[in-house]
Amino acid sequence: MEIRELTICNIESIKKLMLAIFSKEPWNDTWTEEQLHLYIRELIDNRNSLSFGIYEDEALIGMALGHIKHWYEGTEYWIEEFGIHPEIQNNGIGTNFIRQIEKILAGKGVSYVVLLTEKHMPAYEFYKRNGFQENEGTVFLAKKICKKK
Repeated sequence: MEIRELTICNIESIKKLMLAIFSKEPWNDTWTEEQLHLYIRELIDNRNSLSFGIYEDEALIGMALGHIKHWYEGTEYWIEEFGIHPEIQNNGIGTNFIRQIEKILAGKGVSYVVLLTEKHMPAYEFYKRNGFQENEGTVFLAKKICKKK
């Protein structure tokens, strides 16, 4: 297996992997082609974008889509999307992928890896097992804006 940085050139394989991972249980995301294309482009084609893929025999089997954020405590890597193809989950590939990404980031002077996930999803336990800790002092807030009819 090989880890590579992902760019806009990889958008089609990233879209395919996103659908394989997140269109099924427990997420059940329903993407239109246009929304998915725009979303991935926003993640991988910006000035501070930094995304990684894990490949097996030239096939993209896992991804970490994110960006660099400069903060007073040090540079942070924000993971927006992380996933391993469902057919090969639960065999250590994700843990190995996270560890390899951490090594790469340490070499770039990054101090923190930051992400958001939902407590009731399997990903929560995966991140906890891999050393991520909840920041008890931080609260995620959201407000839905309804469109006028």
